[in-house]
Amino acid sequence: MKFLLFTFVGVVHLLSTNSGKAIYRNGISQKTFQEIKEEIACYGDVAKAIINLAVYGKAQNRSYERLALLVDTVGPRLSGSKSLEKAIQIMYQNLQEDGLENVHLEPVKIPHWERGEESAVMLEPRNHKMAILGLGSSIGTPPEGITAEVLVVTSFDELQRRAPEARGKIVVYNQPYTNYSSTVQYRVQGAVEAAKVGALASLIRSVASFSIYSPHTGVQEYQDGVPKIPTACITVEDAEMMSRMVSRGNRIVIQLKMGARSYPDADSFNTVAEITGSKYPEQVVLVSGHLDSWDVGQGAMDDGGGAFISWEALSLIKDLGLRPKRTLRLVLWTAEEQGGIGAFQYYQLHKANSSNYSLVMESDSGTFLPSGLQFTGSDKARAIMEEVMSLLKPINITQVFRAGEGTDINFWIQAGVPGASLLDDLHKYFSFHHSHGDTMTVMDPKQMNVAAALWAVVSYVVADMEEMLPRS
Repeated sequence: MKFLLFTFVGVVHLLSTNSGKAIYRNGISQKTFQEIKEEIACYGDVAKAIINLAVYGKAQNRSYERLALLVDTVGPRLSGSKSLEKAIQIMYQNLQEDGLENVHLEPVKIPHWERGEESAVMLEPRNHKMAILGLGSSIGTPPEGITAEVLVVTSFDELQRRAPEARGKIVVYNQPYTNYSSTVQYRVQGAVEAAKVGALASLIRSVASFSIYSPHTGVQEYQDGVPKIPTACITVEDAEMMSRMVSRGNRIVIQLKMGARSYPDADSFNTVAEITGSKYPEQVVLVSGHLDSWDVGQGAMDDGGGAFISWEALSLIKDLGLRPKRTLRLVLWTAEEQGGIGAFQYYQLHKANSSNYSLVMESDSGTFLPSGLQFTGSDKARAIMEEVMSLLKPINITQVFRAGEGTDINFWIQAGVPGASLLDDLHKYFSFHHSHGDTMTVMDPKQMNVAAALWAVVSYVVADMEEMLPRS
């Protein structure tokens, strides 16, 4: 990493002691990198105190136990559901009782979709009841269902080549899993591409790194001008079986029934709490996770864990009697699973103050044992973050990777605000993602302790440094 030194001749001190606002000449840091490095090194004892409290002290396992209580009480928390709103009200009360500041709810409108009863039965070449999960915002079938022959394809290219065969059929996608970002396009766009060639419905192989006959749901998107057709995910096992069947010349017929239905947008809230900054309260380091989930499992991993280590970060800092110079703001997003709906409305409300956001953080890829921190920002900011992460040597997690991101913080990152996310065990994550298996059984309290310690150290140090993270 190339470290850039900032030197100035005849620099005047531009920090007003009365205004409480950090001011830089032409937006440039007044400190050399060596000075910043030395400043960060001074946080070594604070970092150790946070780690000791989170990993070995009285706060160990707290984030796990808090999460278990919520998800066991409320269950999954689908956008627009009563269980999501119950969870929001519980968290609002929890954050107040925890002694955090400026706890409040920011109202937003979010989608309301319900899957209803659903089934898929193979009628030919043999009778076989299939496990399915309808995809978010899908329409339902007629009450009698859709009974049709199947066309199995492995890619959008194959679908286009065989477009004349697709009319009046149910398209089954048996796309291979490479990685989530490239494979998820079949879940998101599969129905639209099938509808364009005249299909009656689409069934999509679950986007999963591992399967024990587990369908994985998720959002899908319709397109204006293209007929809406019912769409659901099926298991990896059934997709591969049907692919083998057709390769032998078997004719496959499926009866699909889906009671899915969309309702008018519902009222909901982003949940906010803070530790107000002591010197630059108008400046913000944001830590976050999303409180909503899909309607299967418990939403413990996605994203209960991320939401609760973000709460835990503020709890750890408060318990140690620390108050950073900048405001530490916790946001628990609503309706992330539908495309960051709550977060987009938060961004619209607060974007005028984007210059006051030093760092935005989101944990939404699991809270297993982190490999390090993903970061998006300028080279200068990355060099600073590498120094901050060096404070995590006591738990041997110091690496800074590329591509810090999150559905809920990407709005800010695209506007130039530095962003960070946890890098985690993605193979394990996508084994349980959006499935009935996303429960507390997946979670490990010791790993959550470590994730919370990392989250707290990074957020506190960046919030307490004299200067904001430099931008491009």
